[in-house]
Amino acid sequence: MAVRSIDLKVIVGLGNPGSKYSKPRHNAGFWFIEEVAAKYSATFRGDKKFFGEVAKTSIDGKDIWLFKPDTFMNRSGQAVQSLLSFYRFTADQMLVVHDEIDLSPGTAKLKTGGGHGGHNGLRDIINQLGSKEFHRLRIGVGHPGSKDQVVDYVLHNPSVDERILIDRDIDDAVSVLPDLASGAFEQAMQVLHSK
Repeated sequence: MAVRSIDLKVIVGLGNPGSKYSKPRHNAGFWFIEEVAAKYSATFRGDKKFFGEVAKTSIDGKDIWLFKPDTFMNRSGQAVQSLLSFYRFTADQMLVVHDEIDLSPGTAKLKTGGGHGGHNGLRDIINQLGSKEFHRLRIGVGHPGSKDQVVDYVLHNPSVDERILIDRDIDDAVSVLPDLASGAFEQAMQVLHSK
């Protein structure tokens, strides 16, 4: 199997802006990107041309942009497209971090490409970019058991025990960022998936 290498330029955390939405499961991507900013001493600033908040940091000696769209989940693609276009980044230079109902709390997985799996943030990014070939970090939040309950489920807070597991996943994923920044996608995947 060929070893995949990446040229990571930007990490996008998906979520909904505002304090009202800060704690629901759908904001796992924001929780992750905020943890990265804290670990790597990056400060977010609002930028209207990108429809979001950006921060620049150095991970393993490489400059990486951190990005939180302010457009609400369903319009994430508008913000992502504006950032990538401005800096002339390609889809495969981006890691998108999002909540994943098909993984239980306590599980985080890396992958490249694929569909949106019903996730509206991913759907809009794919539509806006015209590409599925970006990297994803999927933070497990669990499934309510019925497809009809998914929307309500992701817009509600996890239990205390679930949040502990999700926070642990986030810490585990943050720990493999130096591998991702250095281009070692397979190494990062192997380490994260073995936790």
